[in-house]
Amino acid sequence: MELLTSLDAWIALITLTVLEVVLGIDNIVFISLLASKLEQGQQARARTLGLSMAMLMRIAMLILIVWIGRLTMPLFSIGEHGVSGRDLILLFGGLFLLGKATHEIHEKIEGDGHGPTAKPVASFALVIVQIMVLDIVFSLDSVITAVGMVDDVRIMVTAVIVAVGIMLIAAGAVSNFVERHPTVKMLALGFLLLIGMSLVADGAGFHIPKGYIYFAMGFSVLIEFLNLKVRYRLRNREKY
Repeated sequence: MELLTSLDAWIALITLTVLEVVLGIDNIVFISLLASKLEQGQQARARTLGLSMAMLMRIAMLILIVWIGRLTMPLFSIGEHGVSGRDLILLFGGLFLLGKATHEIHEKIEGDGHGPTAKPVASFALVIVQIMVLDIVFSLDSVITAVGMVDDVRIMVTAVIVAVGIMLIAAGAVSNFVERHPTVKMLALGFLLLIGMSLVADGAGFHIPKGYIYFAMGFSVLIEFLNLKVRYRLRNREKY
């Protein structure tokens, strides 16, 4: 009851929820791109399962908050940089993301070897495994942000649940929009390359402020939005 009547608790909850949604955008994009490789009837189930697993992983990490704190302790040193468990997770997660995004871009441009319009159908289990691997990386980033902002675990868990609920509602619309517009899909893959690069840099000890990443992504989205508007007007003119 004290939390429900505390203004500070509500402000912390709303602020953390918004940040969790922002940090989860890259997760939605990645899950949508992976789910698009499945058959139509399995895509919604894969998105729901992927985001649900992300929520469970974040809650589990928040409960194991002491263990998460130990991940920041250096395991060994390379030069003057102490490498921690968190650094290793970010490094390998970033490399995985770079490799996956590069493969997807190659597939979109070069095709899969069965014609330029063929769309390969992936294994449901394989897609879920890939989602789980990246969920660990994205969840780690999200949990560290939550721990740095709020002291009460109950507020953290509530913010994660609300944020994932919002993402579940938005995931279908985001996925359908990306699937309908090939240039948006390529832009999303470019975002994944950018995020992967930032994870590798962070894991190697070169921290890139998130503001720069989000500004670059936001500016690219604005340019793509203008391009879509121009193409829409040109199509309407051709009809008449």
